[in-house]
Amino acid sequence: MNSNLLKKKSDGKSGSERFVLAGQPLDFDLLSFWKWAASDLIDNTWRGVLAEYLVAKALRIKTDGIRDSWGPVDLVSPTGVTIQVKSAAFLQAWHHDKFSRIIFSIKPRRVFDSATNRFSETPVRAAQVWVFALLKHKDKLTLDPMDVAQWQFFVMSKAFLDSYRRSQESITLKSLLNLGIEPVGFSELAERVEQCQ
Repeated sequence: MNSNLLKKKSDGKSGSERFVLAGQPLDFDLLSFWKWAASDLIDNTWRGVLAEYLVAKALRIKTDGIRDSWGPVDLVSPTGVTIQVKSAAFLQAWHHDKFSRIIFSIKPRRVFDSATNRFSETPVRAAQVWVFALLKHKDKLTLDPMDVAQWQFFVMSKAFLDSYRRSQESITLKSLLNLGIEPVGFSELAERVEQCQ
């Protein structure tokens, strides 16, 4: 096996690292890239990553390492609970004429093992607990994804999702509420996750 093709562990970055050309530093750094690429926290891609980060912070999961975007689950709590995070929002970055319908994907998926470069043969829900993070704010003028009071979180166990009969691919906000899944705020999220497993 060619050792050059094994999984590479990325080093943590500070943002001050400069891009280089033939070993010579250029006049732009990694922080400028992060600002350019990831500043729009309303955008679906970055809102999803932000939701994972907020859940990690609420659960006191260390975030000084590097997010594993190819991991079998999104997060692992300090007590070992595996967590999948899905996000949605009523408001989008683009122009729209009405609030977005809130739908979260719950579809089982083939899990990737980065150590072996293989996907599992059977689609599964790998996480014990699912957190549905909703950016609930409905006023674009005051929308601020960094204000954790503008978020609410719905928590369900894998077992509950596996027994959900309406759909095995998605669940709506209306269905969550009809099932009696009460939302919690940022401060209550850790306790709800620990109770849910």
